[in-house]
Amino acid sequence: MGKVVLVTGVSRDLGRRSARSLASDPAVSRVIGVDAVPPRGDIGEVSFVRADIRTPVIAKVIAKEDVDTVVHMSVIATPGSAGGRGTMKELNVIGTMQLLAACQRAPSVRDVVVKSTTTVYGASSRDPAMFTEDMEPRRAPRAGYAKDVAEVEGYVRGFARRRGDVRVTLLRCANVVGPHVQSPLTSYLRLPVVPTVAGYDPRLQLLHEDDLFAVLHHAVTHEVAGTFNVAGDGVVMLSQALRRLRRPTLALPGFAVGSLGSALRSARVADFSPEQVSFLTYGRGVDTTRMRTELGFHPVRSTAEALTDFGATLPRTGGRAERLLDGLAAAFPEQGETPDRPEPLRPVDDDERRVPGGRHG
Repeated sequence: MGKVVLVTGVSRDLGRRSARSLASDPAVSRVIGVDAVPPRGDIGEVSFVRADIRTPVIAKVIAKEDVDTVVHMSVIATPGSAGGRGTMKELNVIGTMQLLAACQRAPSVRDVVVKSTTTVYGASSRDPAMFTEDMEPRRAPRAGYAKDVAEVEGYVRGFARRRGDVRVTLLRCANVVGPHVQSPLTSYLRLPVVPTVAGYDPRLQLLHEDDLFAVLHHAVTHEVAGTFNVAGDGVVMLSQALRRLRRPTLALPGFAVGSLGSALRSARVADFSPEQVSFLTYGRGVDTTRMRTELGFHPVRSTAEALTDFGATLPRTGGRAERLLDGLAAAFPEQGETPDRPEPLRPVDDDERRVPGGRHG
């Protein structure tokens, strides 16, 4: 008999596709997808159960299905998708509390995998070059998504202490990008004109969506406990990323970016929370040594390659100068070719100067 896996948050695209990826593994017997609303896309062989993890009904689902592995992907980053900040807080914190309480009472549960985020480290001028898993944020988050994640991780560590027989894997994933990803960062990069904080060029470390599915699958099947930073190789500066994506930019003071972000957030065009503005000011880098040596996972795409794949689906709004230069280069012959030129002038001798019937000089 293979594993019986329960995946939360399958109404969103990343959760749904992660569940489908797990269901395709022969080592997995069944995958049960759980969410308060049905998924909008195809879930394949995944069995969907409509249940709200904020209620005790999730314990009945785990007991009835005899679940041995739980993959928690229901921690959301944007209040708009949840219906407001209050609902977002309930889903993230209260939902995680109820889920872990159900796992604690279920003797069948042997593995818990939680998708977290590197947002838990925050972003400030006092940050180290690279955060390791043992480091704390230089400034404790006071509100928003980062505070939710910090509380969620606290509950996960408490659960691990109470159920020492359960393998708990906490994956702190970098910003996930890809053609199908909708997130605060991808919404920001999709803007027709991208506002930046004047005088700052933050570092970006990214994870491709396919590598996210791969690391979740790896964590379920390899049963390695611990906390791991997960990100692609290398970093890119925001200015480099915007040039590669050919997005026009508008440099503004930090307070103006925050004001503009509030307007865009109200219009649900992009999520510009205060933590997002801090990230776009200072950036963030994480050390992934433990991911490679202990977890044994190696992302296929680097940060630069993940960005390239994401950019392939974007409309070309910027890069007019580059396109003009490309057009000029195409208009001229390639290197090694010589265009047709008129023959050079040659001296004229005296015989050619004589005019018939005329006088010689």
